[in-house]
Amino acid sequence: MWHKIKKRIDLVYIIIFIILACNNFYIALSVLIFLLILSIERDEKKKYLSGEIPFGYLVLKNKEIIFADKKICEIKKFVTGKNIDDYIYEFNMDLKEQVILLDNVFYCVYECDGKNNSECKVFYFVRQEDNKKKYVSNIVGLIMLDNYDEALKDMEDIKKPLLSALIDRKLNACIFKLGGVIKKFEHDKYIFFIEQNKLDYFKQKRFYILDQIREIDMGNKFPVTLSIGIGSQGENLNQSMEFARAALDLALGRGGDQVLIKQKDKFYFFGDKQTEIKLNTRVRARVKTYVLKELISEATNVIVMGHKNSDPDCFGSAIGIYKFVSFEGKECKIVLNNISKSIKNMYEKIIISDEYKNVFVNNEEAKKIKNEFSLVVILDTHRASLLECPDLIENFSRVVIVDHHRKNVEFINNTVMNYYETNASSTAELVTEMLNIKNINLSPTEADMLLAGIIIDTKNFVFKTSMRTYEIAAFLKKKGADTVRVKKFFRDDFDVYKIKSRAISNMEIIDKDNKKIAIAICEKNDFAFLIAAQTADEILNINNIEAAFVLCEGKEKIIISARSLGEINVQIILERLGGGGHFTAAGVQIENIFIDEAIKKLKQVIFE
Repeated sequence: MWHKIKKRIDLVYIIIFIILACNNFYIALSVLIFLLILSIERDEKKKYLSGEIPFGYLVLKNKEIIFADKKICEIKKFVTGKNIDDYIYEFNMDLKEQVILLDNVFYCVYECDGKNNSECKVFYFVRQEDNKKKYVSNIVGLIMLDNYDEALKDMEDIKKPLLSALIDRKLNACIFKLGGVIKKFEHDKYIFFIEQNKLDYFKQKRFYILDQIREIDMGNKFPVTLSIGIGSQGENLNQSMEFARAALDLALGRGGDQVLIKQKDKFYFFGDKQTEIKLNTRVRARVKTYVLKELISEATNVIVMGHKNSDPDCFGSAIGIYKFVSFEGKECKIVLNNISKSIKNMYEKIIISDEYKNVFVNNEEAKKIKNEFSLVVILDTHRASLLECPDLIENFSRVVIVDHHRKNVEFINNTVMNYYETNASSTAELVTEMLNIKNINLSPTEADMLLAGIIIDTKNFVFKTSMRTYEIAAFLKKKGADTVRVKKFFRDDFDVYKIKSRAISNMEIIDKDNKKIAIAICEKNDFAFLIAAQTADEILNINNIEAAFVLCEGKEKIIISARSLGEINVQIILERLGGGGHFTAAGVQIENIFIDEAIKKLKQVIFE
């Protein structure tokens, strides 16, 4: 058959030569196009017959299926116009080679290297039976009930075992459905093993077990929530278990009620749609206070450090830790390189005191006073890149972290004590509770500093407040804190108000899932961090607005500050852009980008 076609093709070449000789260019071009089409079909047939394309191929444009080869459609009915993610979860358009699971069979997927500038990409699927063992094994999962003990407290005794039995039954049914094995090894902890293809199915179902457990109502005051850490693609079971532990720790540090998957150096997040449940954990606070006291007593000196562009919560917390260290009779210094506008009034008030004249040091001074027996206390952040002086903790393990932010993948792990409390309103609340436990006396000015941190992070006791928050505020009031003096710390210039007003009047409102989200742009100014945050807070006062994102151009970077009323998790949105924060308050700094491009990226993440 092909021998005959080849003779015909040779004849076509002769015909084209004759036509060209007769100066009829258009007819020659038509014949040539026909010849190319016939050659392509012959080449594709040869590739198939030779086994080079044993399965088939897809043509994709921005994850949209443009064309599906009939051979691949015999296995999976791909429909043109649909998104590839509807069939293959998290298909990566940028990889030249990847392994995917399709109907319980593993395939190596190769991108065809095209020489044109088309936006379309061609991906060939080659069956890989040999890869199955590598990618099916070594999936380990750890489950922890976030608030099981708290949920049992107010329940009738007769219903407590029923709640436990119902949770066990739902978890067992879920894992058994996936063909896995699950074992309960503590009253609130489980371990399970499943295969990779079942994990992919679990992803596609968005880990529905989170909702099933949360909806259990046996008279418990608090809904029971799960944190699940999964280790995948480890070299062996031991490494996958380490991945699972790391994923579970991070899930708990982010507030729980979510699933984290760790694959080597990457984390994948699922769930995290609910606001944190406010719990009163005085026992935990006492334990951390005692540990911190012991660490301070063993240290020669203490260096306190917060994040860059210190805010009232960070600054007030630093004053509180200074008092704690001074009470223990140790030398303490606070690292502060720049006085931001948000703490300028607070700094000028505290520096008047003779006690604080030599307390604040810059990076170079901090490095000189640090020795191998020093203790570094990090406040209001757990990310090394955000610290005032990241070099201070490099290759140094005597580090303590006190923070209320939801844990980010870029966390500092070389520490002697971590005090993460995502339910707390502020780091100032955590530090003040330590001072209360130790019964440390505060001056009215010092009490003002700590109260300022709580007020600014709760937006005047509106967000993330619990019974403990009000108790801590009452303690500070007893120590002489005055709300009028605190309010004066946050007064703005008239020019600042005009900048915020112009941003709000020109904001754009978009609709996502019947929720209105505002996006505003502040003109370039010297106080981008502060004004962007304040503008976002002001926008939430507008009726029907559920979340606000404010962009402002800083020095060689775009700053985005986000706020919400609790219906939308702004943290997971800005995490996709490299930022972090809380469910209702988050921020990010994006370098080397224009503001129009930043808005485009932000909208893309919101709608994804």
